[in-house]
Amino acid sequence: MVSKFIVTGGNKLKGTIKLTGNKNSALKLIPAALLAETPTSLTNVPIIQDVAVMVELVEKLGAKVTGKGTNSLVIDPAGLSSYEIDPALSVKIRASVVLAAPLLARFGKAVVTPPGGDQIGERLLDTHFSMMRAIGIEVKRENGKYLLEWQKKKAKNIFLEEASVTASEMGMMLASGLTEPVRLEDTASEPHIKDLAEFLVKMGGKIAGAGTGTIQIEGKKKLSGCEHKVSPDYIEGGTFAIASAITGGNVVIEDYVPEHYKMILSYLKNMGVESKELGESKLEILPSKLIAKKRKFQTRPWPGFPTDLMSPFIVLATQTAGTILCHDWMYEWRMFFVDDLISMGANILIADPHRVIVSGPTRLMGDFLYSKDIRAGMSLVLAALAAEGESEIANIEMVERGYEKLEERLKGLGAKIVKKSSDEQI
Repeated sequence: MVSKFIVTGGNKLKGTIKLTGNKNSALKLIPAALLAETPTSLTNVPIIQDVAVMVELVEKLGAKVTGKGTNSLVIDPAGLSSYEIDPALSVKIRASVVLAAPLLARFGKAVVTPPGGDQIGERLLDTHFSMMRAIGIEVKRENGKYLLEWQKKKAKNIFLEEASVTASEMGMMLASGLTEPVRLEDTASEPHIKDLAEFLVKMGGKIAGAGTGTIQIEGKKKLSGCEHKVSPDYIEGGTFAIASAITGGNVVIEDYVPEHYKMILSYLKNMGVESKELGESKLEILPSKLIAKKRKFQTRPWPGFPTDLMSPFIVLATQTAGTILCHDWMYEWRMFFVDDLISMGANILIADPHRVIVSGPTRLMGDFLYSKDIRAGMSLVLAALAAEGESEIANIEMVERGYEKLEERLKGLGAKIVKKSSDEQI
């Protein structure tokens, strides 16, 4: 059923919000569980559509998953019987490509359909395949699919052509099945890289350096299932911090991990957002006078400002005094959602596919909006919360791919938001 959000703006968000598990982490831990010979238990799994698709992909391969639709999953790989990833499901999420790693480790083969996901720009698999070839995997393309074979396994030092998160994660999984040491250089260092490393260590591997850019892996022929809690979602934390700031609210974020927020809080402070830590696991976003203290904000690899927060940050910029340049060098379609913000009254100049210039604060008015991808869709929800009047946001299935029970959780903070099927009257 196609659904929409009806949002009436103008309410200050107040209260406490508990973060869900990291979407990007959960989507790699579920495939990694297939490396084991015994069941794995994952807790703090976000109840989102992308996770549901990944679970279905795993089941299509023969694994058994219990706890579907809850925050706790048990994945039993005993029945794993296929090395071809379901093509119809693959096009729904980009993370489907990660399944190639455990399948290669278990069967020495994998058949992969080019993955789908958000259309935010060109995201090639070149770095992934270069890494695979370096450890002995043959890569062929036939009839629109990639045929992968790993007959001659090679353990060696591998330099990634770019600090790709997914290539780093797949490299760690593949190396965890080798008994000789592997060194991965120029790896990504996001928090979900460390989360996966901790998970693989619990399964029996030896991993050092995760989060530093160089990872040393010494695998084990047989890995065992384990229990693991998915780390909290810092992207969600940054998003709720912005929601609080643009509505003049006062929100406390639970399951806050300070080391995940150094650059995020730096950027928010430079927009006038005030906050304070409450112990080691809570962050309070205080009512703030939003004034830009810098003129340029840009994404960069971790520990820089994450690309997944740039769209919400642009909404923050529309409510902040000053003129700033927002630059996302990674994805050339990331910025195109700003057309909707402009229609709401935002003063935004699209400089090129990677850069926009935002002058604020501007009075946003409710409008009919359409979610183009996960982060853009969430950003339109934010804009609607800050706007005057009522907004209708269509295609919210995109938003629900990445945010658990969003309507319910925003209502808990005082937002006026209703979810309806598109054929219902407002």
